[in-house]
This record gives sequence, structure tokens and C-alpha cells, in this order.
Amino acid sequence: MSNQSILFVGSFITVLVAAVLFWPSSSEQTAEAPVPQTSQEAMMAPEGTIAVKMYKNEGCLCCTRWAEHMNNAGFYVTEEATRQLNSIKASQGITNELASCHTAFVDGYIVEGHVPPADVQRLLKERPDAIGLSVPGMPEGSPGMEGPNPDPYDVLLINSDGSTSVFSSYR
Repeated sequence: MSNQSILFVGSFITVLVAAVLFWPSSSEQTAEAPVPQTSQEAMMAPEGTIAVKMYKNEGCLCCTRWAEHMNNAGFYVTEEATRQLNSIKASQGITNELASCHTAFVDGYIVEGHVPPADVQRLLKERPDAIGLSVPGMPEGSPGMEGPNPDPYDVLLINSDGSTSVFSSYR
């Protein structure tokens, strides 16, 4: 096994252990979920960028890597570690089938998981009547989940009625 493969496996195991250790239990989900994004947070974004508020579990490195992809694409991501992530997801209509490791809010939409920045830009340009976008799970090869063996995955549009449709596919 090459040093690069060992490094990737080690990083993957670290992320997996962090997710297990920091994933809040249902008893930690009793507090009211925080407000997704305030106008004050949106005003803090530098001119020419689009404000994104991302909620994640403490210690989740792939979430931070996703935020870096977004920042490089003209967004301004603020990260907030929370033990109420499941409550935030539930309050916004994110089911277990749609869930990933972080939930972000951008200009009235939810962005669940490792959605490519180009798809978020397209969402904001087209402005469909929808809740937002989701990349369920944590597919290898999606932004923030780089690795040597990319998985095929779909970006799902979460329609206002809770149904989904394929917004884009990566193969």
C-alpha cells in the first residue's frame, strides 16, 4: 500500500471516529434548534460573496474542507459546531435518507452535505420552488471528501413538498 493510500485511510478513519464520538445522541437534541441564518450574519459577508451559515458536529474535518471549496467559489461560510444538528435537520425537513454530516443555509435554501459549489450557484441562479439541495451520506470524491476512488453520486433537489429529484449527477 502506498504512503498516499495509508494517509487517506488514516484520514478516513479519523473522520469516522470523530463522527461517532461527536454525533449527538437523541437526549442531546432537546434544546430548541438555532435560527438558520440571521440578516446580521449575511451582512458580515465580504462584498461580492454570498453568506453561508453551516452547522456541523465539533471536530468534523470534511465539513471544514467543504467550506473551503465554497469559499474558493465566492461564498463566505461561517461554521458553527453544535450538538443540535439533528434538531436543525429535522426542523428544516431533512430526513435521515437525505442527511449528511453538515447542514448549511444560503439565501433561503438548505444545502445538506457535500454539494458542489457549482450546484449551489446554479440553485441560486435558477431559484426553484424548493427547500434546497442534498448529497446524502458522504460520497468519496464529493467536495471535502476527496480520495483516490471517487463514488458516483447525485445531488438531489429537495422540492417544497419534501419529494426529491436529481439536480445533477457525478459519475
